[in-house]
This record gives sequence, C-alpha cells and structure tokens, in this order.
Amino acid sequence: MLDSLDQAISLIAPAKINLALHITGQRDDGYHLLDTLVVFAGYGDRISIARSSADSFRITGPYGHSLPADASNLVLKARDRLRAEFPDRAFPVSIELEKHLPIASGVGGGSSDAASTLKALVSLWNINIDPVDLNNIGLAMGADLPMCLHGRPLIARGIGEELEAVTAIPRLPMVLVNNGAAVSTPQVFGALKKRNNPGLPNLPRFGSVNDVCAYLEQTDNHLYAATVELLPIIGDTMDALYSTSPRLARMSGSGATCFAIYDTDEAASAAASLISNAYPLWFVVKTDSGEGEN
Repeated sequence: MLDSLDQAISLIAPAKINLALHITGQRDDGYHLLDTLVVFAGYGDRISIARSSADSFRITGPYGHSLPADASNLVLKARDRLRAEFPDRAFPVSIELEKHLPIASGVGGGSSDAASTLKALVSLWNINIDPVDLNNIGLAMGADLPMCLHGRPLIARGIGEELEAVTAIPRLPMVLVNNGAAVSTPQVFGALKKRNNPGLPNLPRFGSVNDVCAYLEQTDNHLYAATVELLPIIGDTMDALYSTSPRLARMSGSGATCFAIYDTDEAASAAASLISNAYPLWFVVKTDSGEGEN
C-alpha cells in the first residue's frame, strides 16, 4: 500500500510467504534452481521516504536493533543503485525503516524492504522505468527482489527471476510464528541432500482455502529437512502450530519462520492467541495473504 503526501511516501514491505518451495537443480555458478508458489502477507515492515536537504537513514521498530544502518543494508543499496542509474533525478532523501519482521527469518524481509525502497523512490524521484529494467536492478541485489517487486501471488522459477502471476487464489487466513532462532540461508542450501527434485504440480483452479491446501499437500518445502538438521528447535515452532489444528502448517523459505493456514479468520486469531500465551517471547502474528496494514 502506497501513501504519498507532497514529497513523502510510506510503503508497507510485506512478508513473503513460500507456500511451497521445490529445489529443482543447481547452476554451474552455484545458484540453486527453484519452483515456488509465493504469496505476500498483510503484515510487514514499513518504509517511509521523504525529500530532504541531505541523505539520512534510521531504523526503528521492534526488530530494528538487529540491523546495521550502514551501506551493507539492502535499503541503502537499493537507494544507491537506483541513484546511480538516474543521478539527475535523485535528490537527497531521508529514509526510515520500521522493522516489524524478525531478521534472517525466511520471509524475505530484507528483500521486501529493498523492493519497497525502489518502488517508493521511483515514485518520489518521478522516474520512468520499464518494470523489466527495475527487476534487473533488483535482481543484482538478490534473487528474491523481483518477487518482492511484483508483490502479488506468483510462481517463481529459475533462481527466482522467472515470474508467473497467479491471478486467482483465495485470501488465506494465516498465522506466522518465529521462535527467535536464526539460520543462515547459505548453510541451509549447503546441507541439502538432494537438489534435482521435480517442479511443482500444475496449478488447478482454486475456489476456496480448502482447494489451496489440498494442492499444497501434494507439494513440499525441500529446505525444511536441511533447516531442521541445522536448527532442531524449529520443530518446536511446528509443534506449536500443529497443536492449533490448522488446515496446513509449513516452514517458509529457509526458515526459521513457519506459517499455518486456517479455514477462517476466527480460527487463525484463536490460534495466534493460544501460541502467544504459551510462548510470550516468540514472534506470533495473525495475518492473511491479502494486503493490509501493520
């Protein structure tokens, strides 16, 4: 959701949820090939950007203390890459990243932050750029960036840059849970036992949450076994979700955030309350696969 007022823009950077993630091969350069069905949650970080007399960057929010506010941050990398492409349009800006998503948690937080930064700056700097060219700028910073720039349900293939929009998927009531443990994505890929799995089955026509979950039961997250081997405590997260009788529970990306899908918003809200009460220090959020505010 994009809010613009004069020379300021505020944009939600939603959590990216891998409903299914199949690893289908590995390129000679080491990048893994994948086939993934992705939706974006109605919950995420927030990027706020305004015209300023000089560049500035600050990080706030419950998870802001965990991130560096220097040139290694993907938000600043996005700003600098776009500025390098359009130096005549890129006046100084103040940027605030309000961090609501756990760090290194498998929901594309950094990539979504960078994608939202690119979108906001394209608007604020009044840049006319082809979406393909913007995707290429994003891809140079990470394979998740094109997905996050799309920001709608999709299937991604290749290393994540081959996108196919999914136009008819019901809104999914969901709960996201992270127990605070972090895991290195490169380590997870390095621990894979098999890299040449089949791709996703063809998508059927989805008419309901039940249809989506029936399809997902034919799929997998091929990174889960490797993540659990490196981080056994993620099993506690899955157990907590299973205890609420969801329609389906799974890990997103390389972890450690897991999600569950429920038939109704009421069931999802009740599940989130149960888990929050049992594990008050965990990240627990009731959301859905639609757009929304924090």
